[in-house]
Amino acid sequence: MEIQAKSGPRALPKEDRPRERLIRYGAEALSDEALLSIVLVSGVRGKNVTLLARELIEKLDGEKDVPPVHELRRIAGLGESKACAVAAMLEIGRRKWAPGQRVRHPIDIYNHIRHYADRRQERFLCLSLNGANEILATRIVTIGLVDKTIVHPREVFADAILDRASAIIVAHNHPSGNIRPSKEDNEITSRLKNAGDILGITFLDHVIFSETHFLSLRDEGLIR
Repeated sequence: MEIQAKSGPRALPKEDRPRERLIRYGAEALSDEALLSIVLVSGVRGKNVTLLARELIEKLDGEKDVPPVHELRRIAGLGESKACAVAAMLEIGRRKWAPGQRVRHPIDIYNHIRHYADRRQERFLCLSLNGANEILATRIVTIGLVDKTIVHPREVFADAILDRASAIIVAHNHPSGNIRPSKEDNEITSRLKNAGDILGITFLDHVIFSETHFLSLRDEGLIR
């Protein structure tokens, strides 16, 4: 919301502010930006908490693991105290809830990654899974333009190999809201399927998603 970007959460009606919405609807109803705004509490002169949270999201989306405090502090306005709070929050979340979630249906994938749907650029994600289809790791492989991202199989499978993954699932958001696969989406799906066959890592699915919908290319019969 534009007023929030310019003036921060306090410019919103009280009932629409992140903390009040968290209390009323639960954490799962809030965007990543709103959740980080609560953790950060406040911004600094010239940068309200919403803008600070947005910059932090951009930083975190480019990281494969929880970044150290000295890396977080490179964000202007993120001092030692806030950086420590963010690092602690991310690490406890990773320890408690990140690994082990089992994928039984594409809706499980969507629920796991849907918080990326509000990004203004495409995020291409790769989920590494073990033999029981439990998620070992979820990573952003590339960040693209508004409506296109460029992906190479070696970037997708590099971490999956290190994870000793038995299978992978890839997904990416369509900022436009149109979740129908493009010609390029179908081509990269085919390339990844072939690469997985060679590497012995099963390519399970490619999910395209928006803030409200998702599409599984396997369910659509586009992955043989």
